[in-house]
Amino acid sequence: MNGYPEVAAGERQTLEQFLDFHRAAVLRTLDEVTDAEAATRPLPATDLTVGGIVKHLAAVEDLWFSHKFLDVPSAEPWRSAPFDQDPDWEFHSAAGNTVAELRDLYRSACATSRTITAGVESLEHLAVRGSFGGQLVSLRWIYLHMIEETAQHRGHLDLLVDAVRQQRSNW
Repeated sequence: MNGYPEVAAGERQTLEQFLDFHRAAVLRTLDEVTDAEAATRPLPATDLTVGGIVKHLAAVEDLWFSHKFLDVPSAEPWRSAPFDQDPDWEFHSAAGNTVAELRDLYRSACATSRTITAGVESLEHLAVRGSFGGQLVSLRWIYLHMIEETAQHRGHLDLLVDAVRQQRSNW
């Protein structure tokens, strides 16, 4: 999707367009960094990296659309990830991924999410697995949560890329 979401679209189309708008921005961030920069912690106050955030966003796509909404087993690498030993595994393990691998992982997760939602007619359709004390959330809620999650981390990515650029200029 190019450009800003349509200003007079229906509810579902608006939700999908805003989520895709932020997803595309995340992918564009990867165009601005090398493999080494994606794994670098450019800000001393946080362990966040560009690669870690992108891998996390791929994980939450799988979590909310596949695991929570459909109750299907997580895809790899999430299925075999040692989350019991490292709850933030996706953030930490991203240092071992190239930008191309992270891009493919995120694109694949987003494509799977789109395929899942394409087969659901109503935004009121409830997830199969409970969240937040066992409550079943609607597809509408998942879209809104994913817009929130993706937009929030998009802001983090902007800060990290700015810090990477600053480091480059100091070399």
